[in-house]
Amino acid sequence: MRAPAIEREIAEKDQRSGAPATVALTGQKMGGGSGGHAGQAIMFLFCSQYISRLANPDFAAIPSLNAEKDSQMNRIQLGRTGIEVSDYCLGTMTWGRQTSEKDAHAQIERAYDAGVDFMDTAEMYPVIPVLPETIGDTETIIGNWVSRTGRRDDWIIATKQIGPNGFGVRDGRGIEPDNVRDAVEGSLRRLQTDYIDVYQFHWPNRGSYHFRQNWDFDATGQPPTNEIVDNMAGVMAVLKDLVAEGKIRAFGLSNDSAWGTMRWLEAAEAAGGPRVATMQNEYSLLCRLYDTDMGELSVREDITLLAFSPMAAGFLTGKYQNGVVPEGSRLSLVTGMSGRASERAFSAVDAYLDIARRHGVHPVHLALQWTRSRPFPTIPIFGATTLDQLEVALGASEAALSDEVLDEVSKAHRAHPLPY
Repeated sequence: MRAPAIEREIAEKDQRSGAPATVALTGQKMGGGSGGHAGQAIMFLFCSQYISRLANPDFAAIPSLNAEKDSQMNRIQLGRTGIEVSDYCLGTMTWGRQTSEKDAHAQIERAYDAGVDFMDTAEMYPVIPVLPETIGDTETIIGNWVSRTGRRDDWIIATKQIGPNGFGVRDGRGIEPDNVRDAVEGSLRRLQTDYIDVYQFHWPNRGSYHFRQNWDFDATGQPPTNEIVDNMAGVMAVLKDLVAEGKIRAFGLSNDSAWGTMRWLEAAEAAGGPRVATMQNEYSLLCRLYDTDMGELSVREDITLLAFSPMAAGFLTGKYQNGVVPEGSRLSLVTGMSGRASERAFSAVDAYLDIARRHGVHPVHLALQWTRSRPFPTIPIFGATTLDQLEVALGASEAALSDEVLDEVSKAHRAHPLPY
């Protein structure tokens, strides 16, 4: 599985077009509710990651992929499931919006050739924006590839059921015992498969502190504990049946907390259902809420973090530094990047870019491979709009971060904690 000399190819394209090479990757998104009183409107915040090749000449000579080596991912087990996957996960949320079906299928082929066999999607995708009429389109694109190639068993596929929503999915209702089976069956039809490897809940019914809601988070307005726990018990009974029927293999959460995860683990133990194997939360050099309670829980309970937005919505590429707002970029479309854009964030990015520059590491590779260095099991989710962009991300798996680099990253984190 030899990789193309992508740096040379991109440089040649740039020279012909007169434009700097730009890479825009996207990761998972979607937040939970605000945690207000039952019945209170839930605010959904959107995030995505865009990875851009830096035009900064200091990074021009840093390779994104070594063309002289076969590219092969390392392997990691998802929780206690026995399911082994590549330690990088292919994100899909732009497929059907920014990325055509043809290009999405090409990405599946190229990522697999590079050793990636783990793919994450959701019934809500594509996004930017989420539209009621396009709900499920990304799953359909994946299903068409499965049908055309017959290679379903080549991939571990994870998907997610939408929580309380304003898009009209199941009349906006959250995750309930009477609708989980319907949601699973819908994903199975669109994916054109008999089974889903990892079935996740996209965000909790009760709301959460994710997506910058941590600053004013107040759990006192959530439903009573007994109501939450009873709902989990009912849902877990359905999940148990779906596992027995072979329709799902493993269970995961997203945008949830240590408290919520423990309640789900208790529900699984009580019912003999699937325990939580994965947690898909935002995690990057700029967003490290997972490091403490969730990090400890991951180690003690063998829960694998599926880190979305590992490039911090593109901030870690440096493309927004010094007041620059590239045309068509997320920052040009979303004022303040949903609470991310601040002087603290830009100062932190400067520190990480400086580390990458001095050690000759591509900043994209630093950000992605750093997630693999954590003391709890972590798989970064990366996505791409084009194949050229995909190549840059795939190169991160071959990047080696020295102890010196990791030590400097730790010092930078202490100097710039929780920038947003």
